[in-house]
Amino acid sequence: MSVLTFNDVLETTQMITHHNLDVRTITMGISLRDCGHPDVKICADKIYDKITQKAKKLVQTGEDIESDLGVPIINKRISVTPISMVGESCDTNDYVPLAKALDKAAHEVGVNFIGGFSALVDKGYTKGDRNLIASIPEALATTDVVCSSVNVGSTKAGINMDAVAEMGRVVKETAEKTAANDAIGCAKLVVFCNAVNDNPFMAGAFHGVTEPESVVSVGVSGPGVVKHALEAVRGQDIGAVAEVIKRTAFKITRVGQLVAQEAAKRLNTQFGIIDLSLAPTPAVGDSVAHILEEIGLESCGGPGTTATLAMLNDAVKKGGLMASSYVGGLSGAFIPVSEDAGMIAAVERGSLCLEKLEAMTCVCSVGLDMIAIPGDTTAETIAAIIADESAIGMINNKTTAVRVIPVPGKGVGETVEFGGLLGHAPIMAVSKFKADTFIARGGRIPAPVRSLTN
Repeated sequence: MSVLTFNDVLETTQMITHHNLDVRTITMGISLRDCGHPDVKICADKIYDKITQKAKKLVQTGEDIESDLGVPIINKRISVTPISMVGESCDTNDYVPLAKALDKAAHEVGVNFIGGFSALVDKGYTKGDRNLIASIPEALATTDVVCSSVNVGSTKAGINMDAVAEMGRVVKETAEKTAANDAIGCAKLVVFCNAVNDNPFMAGAFHGVTEPESVVSVGVSGPGVVKHALEAVRGQDIGAVAEVIKRTAFKITRVGQLVAQEAAKRLNTQFGIIDLSLAPTPAVGDSVAHILEEIGLESCGGPGTTATLAMLNDAVKKGGLMASSYVGGLSGAFIPVSEDAGMIAAVERGSLCLEKLEAMTCVCSVGLDMIAIPGDTTAETIAAIIADESAIGMINNKTTAVRVIPVPGKGVGETVEFGGLLGHAPIMAVSKFKADTFIARGGRIPAPVRSLTN
């Protein structure tokens, strides 16, 4: 192992104090596969007991590491086995009590969010999947920190269009049930294609069935660090830009690796993965859009945006992969509109629209994320947006997702305030042209040829 020099320590300190380097999340994954019971109340109690036992030291450990290493750790979170699987043993169609057990346990141990009120239905439904999806609107309306996700497609299975249509309706109903808070429930709901088992970021985190009993994973973030590093190569060619991003990503990932290993050791659990994703915040100087503009764009969303984002995403992966043998999760550049000051500014100045964001998702992590849309957008149109984004993921064998927020009573030109890391968002226009007949067909879009890899 190489010896750290004084300059290495000084550089890391400057990244933290001046350029917003942080560990965005320490996420503990917990298996709930042994918590099933026919009585939903007993099942809920078992869920609560296991989470509070396994994660009782998570928050304190994160705070201790933050103090000992001097690295800010912004969030401490939990992901659990998809509740559709756990709840399937219960003699009930209502899984809201299980969501409330998650919420109560999360509050007890002090984490920011808990993910895993989830279902995986890319090829079809089980009873538990149907029950969970039907429970999502009420669950998100009656809990504080529970996050929900549904995987509707994959490269191997195709796209479950019945689930796509249903999720359009679920998003609308969730918005209506949380209308008093500007549809905040939809900010905790994401629809995936090719969801991963070890994602530490919310709202899409769940503890996959191939994961161990418990595990600790870390998501690092440093858009401000990358932006600052690029200021030193203004006027140089794109190869130099890519090299700086790669080297910077390496340094950022090493910080995450150190924190993850220390957390796993102190919590007496397994170290999972480092997620390399550049995750922006609403804070000034912590924007992915501003990185793209530093590379040479007049405004994010204009011509050249997809190319610069592709290069950024690739360079981040290359640098991170050299820093850790256990890279996983989503690992790339996030483009959540409400959580990125530069993205918000680009929407407000008219350079960034929904269609351009969709194009950008072809080359970066996840998809259409934290986008506020008019409250009168129909369930069918939301479903069609989900279908489009799922198709990008399915064909390109990558994770894509949709987290849109149809804000009741608001239209284009207005703004919605979510607060904290969720930020604020201008309402973005959605095409007036309908896809209702397409969505009504249902069925399953077959898997592409590239799925036949055996």
